[in-house]
Amino acid sequence: MTPAIRILGVDPGLRATGWGVVRITGNALAFEAAGTVRAPTTGDLAARLRALHDGLDDVVRAWSPDEAAVEQTFVNRDATATLKLGQARGIALLVPARAGLAVAEYAPNEVKKAVVGAGHADKRQIRAMVRVLLPRADFDSDDAADALAIAITHAHRRQTALARAAS
Repeated sequence: MTPAIRILGVDPGLRATGWGVVRITGNALAFEAAGTVRAPTTGDLAARLRALHDGLDDVVRAWSPDEAAVEQTFVNRDATATLKLGQARGIALLVPARAGLAVAEYAPNEVKKAVVGAGHADKRQIRAMVRVLLPRADFDSDDAADALAIAITHAHRRQTALARAAS
């Protein structure tokens, strides 16, 4: 019997960071939980980052994941916004790493391709496929749906790597 593995997926954002937890047992994938950590929209950057840190830390403590996966940041035209998103992403990497978890990273197009089958899928398509793959999934935002998609991607990639290692 293969032990169950809990995977935390994180979609980092400065205003809202989505998170989702899935469980894989053998080849079976199941929804555990999902939500959104919201940072204040006012105040200094340090306070906003602390809110994201504390919220994600609460998630890790509550759900005790075995592994984590975080979406990589894409570079956009606004360098300041990209830098701030990178700081939020740093929090998303730091929290599970400090908890002793292995943290994988996936590009947005890789997540879309793994879940929807096309690297340029939109938010609506991601939500729809997350509901197909995890029929019991309950999420409060597109960020949480994206986080579940990241966790699903990691579950698939993990299973593929294990299969290759076994053969």
